Amino acid sequence: MAEFLPVAVSMGDPAGIGPEIIVKAWARLNQTSSMSHTGPAFFCLGDPSVLQLAAKLCDLPAPVVIEAPTECRTAAAYGVPVLPTSVALYSTVQKSVPDPANSPSVKASIEDAVRLCLEGHASALVTAPISKAVMYEAGFDFPGHTEYLASLTEKHPTIGPRGPLMMLAGAGLRVVLTSIHQSLSTAVAAINTARIIETARIAHYALKSDFGISKPRLALAGLNPHAGENGAMGHEEIEIINPAARQLRSEGIDITDALPPDTMFHTEARAEYDAAICHYHDQGLIPVKTLDFHGGVNITLGLPIIRTSPDHGTAFDIAGKNLARPESLIAAIQQAQNMVEHRNGR
Repeated sequence: MAEFLPVAVSMGDPAGIGPEIIVKAWARLNQTSSMSHTGPAFFCLGDPSVLQLAAKLCDLPAPVVIEAPTECRTAAAYGVPVLPTSVALYSTVQKSVPDPANSPSVKASIEDAVRLCLEGHASALVTAPISKAVMYEAGFDFPGHTEYLASLTEKHPTIGPRGPLMMLAGAGLRVVLTSIHQSLSTAVAAINTARIIETARIAHYALKSDFGISKPRLALAGLNPHAGENGAMGHEEIEIINPAARQLRSEGIDITDALPPDTMFHTEARAEYDAAICHYHDQGLIPVKTLDFHGGVNITLGLPIIRTSPDHGTAFDIAGKNLARPESLIAAIQQAQNMVEHRNGR
């Protein structure tokens, strides 16, 4: 059986915890031999000096500089493989001190990784956390990773309905969002039937192709308390959300009408569906982070490439203190591996 290609991991903000969790993830996965024997290894797109400092901080072996992804498996036996980015860092990195001057190198790490995935040199992309506020200072004009990745891949065909669509996964719960990085007032005002239908179609296809679920079951959240209580507490369920569900069921997609959001996420309720569709950021992320704060994974659906990410930020406050936990990054790497296997029919 042929081996899968390695997973590309972008370094993220070098002043945050990204480099630390990358070297810790390598150590944890290398100890269990899962990288070298049961799936794709990973390599980091980043600055070797930053990864070297992170390894020293964590009392781990120095990273191994590679020239191509094909060297990843051999190098991974000795240290985390690092493929230098096409744009070097412009300043000396100070841990916990975000610097917009680092942004070109951060962008290059993402762009190089995407290119390697599109060219067939890497099987999937895992992105370490970036600071959107720092990137904005340097002229970054995308709301976040998700939208930027959609732009970088927009000229390449997808194998199903095109996203991007954000999924959060943890502790067996999968949540997709009809809106992403928007204020609550903007997200609520933008809810419409067409967007719900588009979201459900993307999620339905991805659950089949990338998660191996032959007959996906979708739960659709309401917007208002008690899902509107038949119009007594709001009309969005009657006028927008349930009409979308009816259209989707006519297409053969298994989806509920609007459910009260406060009763969707307890143990018995979660057993009834494979993914929940929520309408704004916190409606979906609070349940996932409550259930699995340290192991949640952010997944982008509807792209030509597979992309996952740890479901946390740069944590500048603890960067450089050897306190960062790698569980979410490890879960993101393993989730990417699982999606690669399903997409390739294994």
